[in-house]
Amino acid sequence: MIFKGVRDGKPYPDHGLSLRDWSKIPPRQVRLDEIVTTTKVLELDRLLSEDSTFYGDLFPHAVQWQGVLYLEDGLHRAVQSALRNRPVMHVRVFEYDALIPSGGTSSARRTDGPDDSSLPDLP
Repeated sequence: MIFKGVRDGKPYPDHGLSLRDWSKIPPRQVRLDEIVTTTKVLELDRLLSEDSTFYGDLFPHAVQWQGVLYLEDGLHRAVQSALRNRPVMHVRVFEYDALIPSGGTSSARRTDGPDDSSLPDLP
């Protein structure tokens, strides 16, 4: 199996991250078999496109929620990696788990977007 799991939809609350917020998170290596996808549909034209990241982030986006890593954006890049026999890819990971105290519940929702203090300061 390529991915840890495949689901249709995001199980975590809306994080409110903008593209600028995502760009502050440094990419890290993630194994494909550790990822649960949040969509079952893959657009073949995006998979085959050589410039699929022309208007977007070079790195896929994932959310760490309740100990599980969910791929929010970049499914076509993950499948491309798998097709090239590359079991690891660079991903920007938002660690939602770090925002919720250890005694917190999964129903905790953020309404004001991410706390900038949780994002690394980059030049």
